[in-house]
Amino acid sequence: MFRVIIILLSILVFPVSTKSQEDKNVYKYLNLFGEAFEKIKNNYVEEVPVKKLIESAIEGMLGSLDPHSTFLNDEELNELKVQTKGEFGGLGIEVTLENGFVKVISPIDDTPASKAGIKSGDLITHLDDEPVLGMTLSEAVSIMRGKVGSKIKLTVNRNDNETLQIDITRAVIQLKAVKARLENNIGYIRVSSFNQKVDTQIVEAIKKFKKNETVLGYILDLRNNPGGLLDQAVSVTDIFLEKGEIVSTRGRNKKEGSRYNA
Repeated sequence: MFRVIIILLSILVFPVSTKSQEDKNVYKYLNLFGEAFEKIKNNYVEEVPVKKLIESAIEGMLGSLDPHSTFLNDEELNELKVQTKGEFGGLGIEVTLENGFVKVISPIDDTPASKAGIKSGDLITHLDDEPVLGMTLSEAVSIMRGKVGSKIKLTVNRNDNETLQIDITRAVIQLKAVKARLENNIGYIRVSSFNQKVDTQIVEAIKKFKKNETVLGYILDLRNNPGGLLDQAVSVTDIFLEKGEIVSTRGRNKKEGSRYNA
């Protein structure tokens, strides 16, 4: 009887001991991380912001898992929300950075920028009298975006010999993720990302195709599409498939899995 009791106690205690050891390992490695963090913060040849060190550590941790896990800081998360929502308060211009200034690639039709006379090739040198030189492109874009109805003053250099002061009132800018055209009775549909309005835009494009000519088939161009909302990807696929499984997801917990069918 005494031996049986000892065996039972061993069975009961063993899992607790394992869990305790795991906890000790966690604290051990956290202490190691803390030591490395302090040494880098205090001794690296250049002073590094604490925020950058922590975010970089998290990025490294997630990056070691698989190619698809990533960390988004506040700015990146807000930008992702804008991209997936499909609209934002802004001016309506496609821009890039050239020689430290914001260069207009193209104003979007029927937006505040196009109505104010912004042209392709314009160099934006100041935003509300603040120099653009020294800003990153994302910083400049963040300033140009804002509350619908608010105003911003752009200082624009045109053709290297003309400086303009242009006041623009921000409006709702729609991100068009779908471009479509009909060629030889084949509907070509380009999808640049899966935001909230993609499925609706594709349905509208198909309706326009069918009004004009007999459509023999479709080309769905997803090249360089970075992804987006899962429900939109499923909805777009469902437009073209009649039956079958579209996609399924699985997690560590079996209850977290889901399945989508056409």
